[in-house]
Amino acid sequence: MLHIDNNLDNPFIISKIIPEPLFCDRDEETSYLIKQIVNGRNVVLISPRRMGKTGLIHHLFRQPEISKKYITFFIDIYSTTSLQEFCYTFGKAVFEQLKPKKKQYWESFVRTIKSLQPGISIDAITGEPRFDLGIGAISNPTATLEEIFTYLESAPKPCIVAFDEFQQISDFPEKRVEALLRGFMQNCSKTSFIFSGSKQHTMSQMFHSKARPFYQSAQIMELKPLKKEVYSQFAKRLFKKHAKTLDTNVVEQIYEDFEGTTWYMQMLMNELFAITKSGGTCTQEQIPIAKNNIIEVQEGSYQMQMSNLSQKQKALLQAIAREGQARAITSAAFVKRHALNSPSSVQSSVKGLIEKDVVSADNGCYRISDYFFSEWIKKTF
Repeated sequence: MLHIDNNLDNPFIISKIIPEPLFCDRDEETSYLIKQIVNGRNVVLISPRRMGKTGLIHHLFRQPEISKKYITFFIDIYSTTSLQEFCYTFGKAVFEQLKPKKKQYWESFVRTIKSLQPGISIDAITGEPRFDLGIGAISNPTATLEEIFTYLESAPKPCIVAFDEFQQISDFPEKRVEALLRGFMQNCSKTSFIFSGSKQHTMSQMFHSKARPFYQSAQIMELKPLKKEVYSQFAKRLFKKHAKTLDTNVVEQIYEDFEGTTWYMQMLMNELFAITKSGGTCTQEQIPIAKNNIIEVQEGSYQMQMSNLSQKQKALLQAIAREGQARAITSAAFVKRHALNSPSSVQSSVKGLIEKDVVSADNGCYRISDYFFSEWIKKTF
């Protein structure tokens, strides 16, 4: 059994907010974003999920050129399904991110957001404001949104608002949501916006199509994987700092296995660091052990995901897992090779899997979104 060193802090952070000393590179991307923001341009940030968009945005917000001049807000709308939920999430996030700042900041917000005032109170013991509203309290989302944007424009400093997974608004049941938000945003002269999204096709349509309200309203930036050499040097440096050694071949294999996707590389490096004893060397032989450790912890979640799929979806998922990157999935050859029902059933199944974010598609190539889930499926079925 491998020794797990619990006496050292693990430097491979897998949470959304990575401390500055442990953030890897992205110097060019950060400089580009700063240039756009300080020159009054909005930005669209596109990449597959878990490539590091969220970490990059928080890294950007910590830069002196941004932190000293702007009030920054990060709004995660991934789980929102309606304009009402969007409005609630937006308002609550702005409120919560103002709380640690000067009292005058959040007091100004409370005074401006009249529609939410009944649900905002002051804790009698701590003196801190509390947001006690439920989603149902948003009775007139348009009016509340107007108040939020009014606050942003009247804030003590210029504001930057980053919407994470912005493509969600295209699925809201309400009509003309894009036009509504675009109308508010184009009237903002002091507020800049970052639109982050992981569904490239949807995001590109929103900002490239002449028929859409957000057409040419922002500079588009596609976030690519970190360079292999850069991440390799970063990982080896962190191991060395904690009296451990990391073989270069380990990073190269991980990079290839996960196609340079930041979060998965960090997750596996986190586990490899944990199972490498102090003074020891991490080698390629430890990679399967680390992967199995991660998969075992997630097994219950993976079983639950599979239980929520139809039989045809499960069969297609197994086929995609076997191939890793599957192409021409509706072809007779693919259907026959994996004993699937028919091209039409594959078409309907993959549509549902993409909607559930279980499968991702890029230029006719399909793969399971979660690399560890894919490993589990290959191992289990």
